[in-house]
Amino acid sequence: MRVLVVEDDEKIEGFVAKGLKEAGFAVDAVRTAEDGLSCLETGSFDAAIVDIMLPGMDGLAMISRLRDTGDATPILILSAKRSVDDRVLGFQKGGDDYLTKPFSFAELLARLQALIRRSAAASSPGVLKFEDLSMNPLTREVFRGEERLDLQPREYSLLEYFLRRPGQVLSKTMILENIWDYGFDPQTNVVDVLVFRLRNKIEKKGSPRLLHTLRGMGYVLRKE
Repeated sequence: MRVLVVEDDEKIEGFVAKGLKEAGFAVDAVRTAEDGLSCLETGSFDAAIVDIMLPGMDGLAMISRLRDTGDATPILILSAKRSVDDRVLGFQKGGDDYLTKPFSFAELLARLQALIRRSAAASSPGVLKFEDLSMNPLTREVFRGEERLDLQPREYSLLEYFLRRPGQVLSKTMILENIWDYGFDPQTNVVDVLVFRLRNKIEKKGSPRLLHTLRGMGYVLRKE
């Protein structure tokens, strides 16, 4: 899952980005509405967190312009403004949820996950399945046959990435850009390690292999 944070306060941006990364999200962070619009126009994000008080164009103007283009990326508004009128205006401009400062990260994470679940249910309802491997994006439950699998956040994100692209070869670059928040480093082995961990959890002894390594190309979810 990839999230854009548009926040000009360095401390808040760092606090939010750090927490989201620890929860398994890939995070891009920018300081202005103009940069936020550029990121959303050129990249693919599962959600955005947008502060209202930004230098130059404010967050509400940014959201309004984004909605005018037809972009439906779920947006969680951050604001120090607490009045009902301010909240209503935020929703009228196209925000999907509204969280006032100061806030707890636990609440921000819960609201963000709820926005993403609702968006996923609307765009691709139902359980993701491949052979006897299944994932429910609403409950975040994963099963191999009748056995429930306990996955860490990045393992879950990686499996969801594969399940939404069965049969497609996913390179290390693609995985790094969608599961982490930095570009490809040919020296890193974080993808190999994460795939190894995921494979150990979804491929128990005696079960058919589903996650395959294509040397020099990447990985693919397919039948043997």
